[in-house]
Amino acid sequence: MAKVRSEKFEKPKNRKATILRLAIYMMQYKGLLILALVLTIGSNLLSLVGPMLSGYAIDAIEPGVGGVDFDRVFYYAGLMVLFYLASSVLSYILAVLMIHISRKVVYRMRRDVFHRLMELPVGYFDTHQTGDIISRISYDIDTVNASLSNDLVQILTTIITVVGALGMMIAISPKLVLIFAVTVPLSMFITKYLTGKTRPMFRLRSKKLGELNGFVEEMISGQKTLKAYHQEENTIAKFDLKNEEAVEAYYRAEYYGSTVGPSVNFVNNLSLSLVSVFGALLFLAGQMSVGNISSFILYSRKFSGPINEAANIISDLQSALAAAERVFTMMDEAAESEDCSDAICLEQISGDVWLKDISFGYEKERPIIKHLNLHAKPGKLVAIVGPTGAGKTTLINLLMRFYDIDEGEILLDGTPIQKLKRADLRKAYAMVLQDTWLFQGTIFENIAYGKEDATMEEVIEAAKAARIHSYIMRLPNGYDTILTDDGTNISKGQKQLITIARAMLLDANMLILDEATSNVDTRTEQKIQEAMRRLMANKTCFVIAHRLSTIQNADEILVVQHGEIVEQGTHKELMGRKGSYYKLYQAQFE
Repeated sequence: MAKVRSEKFEKPKNRKATILRLAIYMMQYKGLLILALVLTIGSNLLSLVGPMLSGYAIDAIEPGVGGVDFDRVFYYAGLMVLFYLASSVLSYILAVLMIHISRKVVYRMRRDVFHRLMELPVGYFDTHQTGDIISRISYDIDTVNASLSNDLVQILTTIITVVGALGMMIAISPKLVLIFAVTVPLSMFITKYLTGKTRPMFRLRSKKLGELNGFVEEMISGQKTLKAYHQEENTIAKFDLKNEEAVEAYYRAEYYGSTVGPSVNFVNNLSLSLVSVFGALLFLAGQMSVGNISSFILYSRKFSGPINEAANIISDLQSALAAAERVFTMMDEAAESEDCSDAICLEQISGDVWLKDISFGYEKERPIIKHLNLHAKPGKLVAIVGPTGAGKTTLINLLMRFYDIDEGEILLDGTPIQKLKRADLRKAYAMVLQDTWLFQGTIFENIAYGKEDATMEEVIEAAKAARIHSYIMRLPNGYDTILTDDGTNISKGQKQLITIARAMLLDANMLILDEATSNVDTRTEQKIQEAMRRLMANKTCFVIAHRLSTIQNADEILVVQHGEIVEQGTHKELMGRKGSYYKLYQAQFE
């Protein structure tokens, strides 16, 4: 809990910049905003006429003189009904219009955020929790939506009503207006002081809710592992801690935010009491009528009421600004670097890959790959083996330009990959990872994912090559079977075979397999390897494997340790040297 208390003093980001960016989104609908402004002005001006008519009706009562002039009373009462009814109709239209505007703004904002996510480098997703990202694109934007559709109307109403009511009060009695020269500055001081204290708390609230969402997302996705290791109680304890931090941050923000309204309300009630007292004195002095006092009191309530409401929605505005800051922060993340101005388009690819003296580290001071050299000849199968953490998967990240190397050069067909269009470079590879990814859709759509114009015959051919066709045909709907929630309705091995079929179907010149057959049995894996050898003829293939039995026929095997190639050769050659590869092989087959 000490962590929460220390972080609440974190300096908030630039509030003015956040408001300006929200305004830019809204100004894309200037016509609708102008209409909303007209409706707001009309609605509030019509409602401001009511207290004046009420005073006229009261002054129609002359006790001890001529009795009550009911015609005048009913006349002004009827006008009040008409004005208030017209004001209500305009308010309803305004509410519907603001919901429409906020929906458009939020749609565009959420679209821009998602587009930005598609532009961010892989490194961003390696360093940010999925749950936190989802929280920003859903909860935070929904918070902004609620603020735009409700709070913005309240602020506009406050401005118009306060100005209009003040003008009417000055017209009725300038002397009584002097009371507000004391109470209004006091209200403003209290509001500014309290909101300055609460703004960092609302920002911390959004942060803690994002962390909680991220933790929950991780735990839900890892339920099987969690239960297998009997970590339920430990996980509950961790959740309780994060939940307590989130609740504490939420409570502190709401608690201190809720003090703004009552504090300002006290000052407003004080002003109302002073108006009643001094108004009575002016009536006794013959300077005001009872109707004028009644109208002034009603206008004073209209004057102080919106100020009180504005103070009450300050907490919501602070929450919306904090949420908008988190959204804009993600939108401001550096996108993947653009292709150089003279980037070359890949057309015919032979698949000749050179890694020349490359070095790389996810953190500059901690290199993972050091001065590595590798030559993958066209059409050859290159296997990369080594202990966990040796840098095997990092090599694949560099080949695909998910990350850029720190030193050295990577060449494709003699051209540095930095000089190639990144999209063309990645299209040149088909990739199958250990962590399979399938989306909700039919099996056909999942296999044809990388080739939009794929025919059923091509998909079936790829599925047969991946040894998954017979299983698909046993399903009730065959290739039209819907896969749900990342393919949870099929086994991991079948998911992996579908992703392999997807890679086989893709018309790519090179193939990357990162532990691609880890979820299939050895016999199926050998069949897949045979099929791949036929389909990958004259194509360069990189295979990262822990099962050394599956790469014995590789054209070249690289043994990587601590980011360096320590051995290189065929299976037979490396076994004859009895070095690192020999020890790895013996360790697996003892």
